[in-house]
Amino acid sequence: MAFIRSYRPGDRDAVYDICVRTADAGGDARHLYPDNELVPSVFAGPYVELEPDLAFVLDNGEGRAVGYVVGVADTERFVAAYREKWLPVVGDRYPAPEGDGERTPSEVMAGLLHDPERMVVAELTAYPAHLHIDLLPLRQGRGYGRALIDALLDALRAKGVGAVHLSMLPANTGARAFYDRVGFHEITVPDADDVTFLGRGTAR
Repeated sequence: MAFIRSYRPGDRDAVYDICVRTADAGGDARHLYPDNELVPSVFAGPYVELEPDLAFVLDNGEGRAVGYVVGVADTERFVAAYREKWLPVVGDRYPAPEGDGERTPSEVMAGLLHDPERMVVAELTAYPAHLHIDLLPLRQGRGYGRALIDALLDALRAKGVGAVHLSMLPANTGARAFYDRVGFHEITVPDADDVTFLGRGTAR
């Protein structure tokens, strides 16, 4: 039977796999990226490496992660650690794109990798923590997503963090419905046309 537990280093490959298989507005993005570790190197790897105590997985009951939530307690502090400790590890594998012309999905993602400061948004100051959550399709709609969110909220609250935010693609309507159900509300951020920001308190 599936259950929620803390992340372990041995979960790394499964978490990376889940990340890319849910990265196309909730769908499988492996066809978009020749190197399937690129997307996880942006949205999963730095979290489990830099703040593993705020990473939780849905174990399928046989030791394999089939969903996860990762988070950070302080986004500004995380961004500084990301640039100092994470980019030196992966930056050479995925060089920053050059020029202003049309970019491939991989070049767009590499651009995000090399710009961690994009995560620091003035309008989100009251929501210092942030998170990413992903579940394989067969595990969605069964209460596991809420359980993962609750595990992270409890861990953040134990650290004295009062609120958390996330960003999402507007096209991922299924995810938005889920976030609404678990208590997130939209945060107005001017000029954020490509993503929607949501937030909530850590109390539950």
